[in-house]
Amino acid sequence: MGIIRQLPPSVVNQIAAGEVVERPASVVKELLENAIDAGASRIDVTVERGGKDLIRVADNGRGMEPDDLPQAFLPHATSKLHDADDLFRIRTLGFRGEALAAIAEVAKVRCQSRQVEAPDGAEIAIDAGVIGPVRACGCPPGTVFEVRNLFHNTPVRRTFLKSDATEAGHVAEMFARIALAHPTVRLTFRSAGKLVHDLPAVTGVKERIAVFFGQELADSLLWVESRLESIHLWGYVAHPSQSRSSAKGQFLFVGGRYVRDRSLSHALAEAYRGLLMVGRMPVAFLHLDLPPEEVDVNIHPTKIEVRFRDSQRIYSQLLSTVRQTFLKSDLHSRLQAAEAPPTVVSDATSAALPASPGAFALSETAPDRQAVASWFPIAPAPFKPYPPVGDSNGATSPSWDPPGRAWDRELPTQVSSVPGDSFDEFAPAASSEAAPPPVPAASTNGSAATVAPGAPPAPQAPPLPSTETPLRALQVHDSYLIAETSDGMMVIDQHALHERILYEELRVRVEKGKVEAQRLLVPEPVELTSDEAAAIVEQREVLARLGLELEPFGGDTVLVLSAPAMLKTLPADRLLRDLAEHLRTKPFPPTRDALLADLLHMVACKAAIKAGQRLTPEEVSALLDRRHLVADAHHCPHGRPTALVFTKSELERQFGRI
Repeated sequence: MGIIRQLPPSVVNQIAAGEVVERPASVVKELLENAIDAGASRIDVTVERGGKDLIRVADNGRGMEPDDLPQAFLPHATSKLHDADDLFRIRTLGFRGEALAAIAEVAKVRCQSRQVEAPDGAEIAIDAGVIGPVRACGCPPGTVFEVRNLFHNTPVRRTFLKSDATEAGHVAEMFARIALAHPTVRLTFRSAGKLVHDLPAVTGVKERIAVFFGQELADSLLWVESRLESIHLWGYVAHPSQSRSSAKGQFLFVGGRYVRDRSLSHALAEAYRGLLMVGRMPVAFLHLDLPPEEVDVNIHPTKIEVRFRDSQRIYSQLLSTVRQTFLKSDLHSRLQAAEAPPTVVSDATSAALPASPGAFALSETAPDRQAVASWFPIAPAPFKPYPPVGDSNGATSPSWDPPGRAWDRELPTQVSSVPGDSFDEFAPAASSEAAPPPVPAASTNGSAATVAPGAPPAPQAPPLPSTETPLRALQVHDSYLIAETSDGMMVIDQHALHERILYEELRVRVEKGKVEAQRLLVPEPVELTSDEAAAIVEQREVLARLGLELEPFGGDTVLVLSAPAMLKTLPADRLLRDLAEHLRTKPFPPTRDALLADLLHMVACKAAIKAGQRLTPEEVSALLDRRHLVADAHHCPHGRPTALVFTKSELERQFGRI
């Protein structure tokens, strides 16, 4: 007799439960998605002991007929699919028909349901997979699920659950994802007998962002939107000052479903390249609407992973859309006088400020564009914002399902000018007449420009317009420049600003193939470790674009044939060792262009003037003059701010004049 046999249905369901029902939050997710698929406009969620003892989800959706109640708890029973072709055009959140059967196999479940036209409702009870009879009951239109004693018949799995507070936190996180994806549905959440959230239906998702993450973050959000044929991308990205230490602040929704996708996360990180400190992650709330045949959600039982038919096009659309938003936005940090009690300088900029008892702190919100424009005699070219829609609080925010809008004008991508053929760190600034014309970005008339993953340079905002008279600046602590502006003062980090200038100028030279290299009279051998030598030799072509020509010399020795002229003060062996260490220890970018940009950051940092280095008045003037010729002058390539602004009105308020 053979040893292979078919497993009993109860065992099959428990195996499925191990994939679908990981913890109480998984049950909440499945029941909420079923309620939304049923067309509910109100859903009430209640949990006790983090969902271990009770999970109750009540909705006012379409409801079920009495005959459908026992069918709903059978494996692979669903009303959302009819044949195999439907798998390629899924428009609902659920479709597998596994969740209810898996939940009923490891808990005690009671379901009441009634359709609007039915005179009364029906209920059914299931205990560890044993389905009871259907009984008539009185209940309002809709469906109520009660899940009690989760994993009571699998005690080993119950012991793996965390504390009540931890499980309640996971449930709250799952509730927030559904609430952000479907703001037009009223939702309530009760935990341990207390009302945690009562969210009315709204037309703008920004209100719900404020509920879950605070008004401060909501006020710093920037609206993004683009259409590329049938793909509609819209939502919010946060000002760089609102970064996080992990990717938990990134909420990506595809067709109303929360997903995780490494490609989209990488595109978002690339869009913020040069605006965030190392180790910081951007915050974003982005929705992607596309035809169901363009995305496959049948990848994982939890449906949290998706696969796109044309992932590169979506990657490019997200990257270019976010960068176009940054082009239109001012990302400078403003220094403000603190009210009593004094505030503390944010950790992102504490290294850039001298220690002092002064009550100054960075504003965590992006400055108003009109206010920034008023600091300078020449204001940036105006642009037409999207028409706002009023929210319930009187503020303006884009509507829940905004129609497609075409860009009102093309936004030019500014590039830094190269002052002369030879590189000089303090060369006089090129005049505006001699500067090369800006290179126009691809038109976004209702669509996003196509950008290869990792290939585009860092996001570029319009460079600051030049003032009519040069800035007057004073160097303090041999590290900072105090400059007078038309309406206040500015504290500039000389190293961060010079690093940004060198990066932009070197990037343009690399793109044009005009990086000056100094040929060594005698090639210099450099001994490296085995892995460092392998990494350096493998990236010889990329390093050659930076002006560093190398060739293997046998064993772990590498010969340096030429070095970048701009790094004439840095010994070739030290530069090569630093590059080797960088290649060996840092996460490897996905493309050569991304790797080149990463190395440009490092080279610019090595070549820039350092904190503690005394500058002559002529060098200070040359540095400030070149500030207006590069893009993204507000941040260094590593994401630190280059300047902090303190307005005249804030000075007068601090001294009691107003």
